[in-house]
Amino acid sequence: MQIPDLAPLWLTLRLAGVTTLVLLMLGTPLAWWLARTRARAKPVIEAVTALPLVLPPTVLGFYLLVLFSPTAPLGGLWRDVTGQGLAFSFSGLVFASCLYSLPFMVQPLQSAFESLGRAPIEAAATLRAGPWDRFFNIVLPLSARGYLTAVVLSFAHTIGEFGVVLMVGGNIPGRTKVISIAIYEKVETIDYAQAHVLSAGLLVFSFTVLLGVFVMNRRFPVHL
Repeated sequence: MQIPDLAPLWLTLRLAGVTTLVLLMLGTPLAWWLARTRARAKPVIEAVTALPLVLPPTVLGFYLLVLFSPTAPLGGLWRDVTGQGLAFSFSGLVFASCLYSLPFMVQPLQSAFESLGRAPIEAAATLRAGPWDRFFNIVLPLSARGYLTAVVLSFAHTIGEFGVVLMVGGNIPGRTKVISIAIYEKVETIDYAQAHVLSAGLLVFSFTVLLGVFVMNRRFPVHL
């Protein structure tokens, strides 16, 4: 059997890694705010954050293409700053993946922060712990399971993306051709043997990742 081209796999892993890191930096403050705020706009922000869960990927991809256009404010600004376009580029894939995987980062973190409650943080405050000390020494350790779930789900969901990355990035080898698009291409060309190899690899990876999360959560429970 012919060995499949591994370039889409490495590109997919790179995309998932970068997307997860970006979502960690953006999702943590957003989830913290949603967990703590009583603002009247909270349901609206939660709905916007969760929108990719119900919105067809092609719809999201279409509007991202519009935003990425050089004539649009975002696309024009990006071209002025970097000299490159956002559409059909790796940067565009990262931007689209961050939007599409946002709820998979924010919702587990928000649940972890909400379950934490205010008592441990207030107790640390009475001991004169600063905001950063309280967050890094109290909130983060007690929210470890939430972070594990959020990171794993965001990474795995990015690897499995298809509709959004196809709309935004197309099928450019070495640049935007990720593993899901490679599978679609193999099926289109009736190369089922290669499609089986790539699909089975993703299936095993997805199952292993989810199994690992469930096992870790059972073995290392967090006690408040």
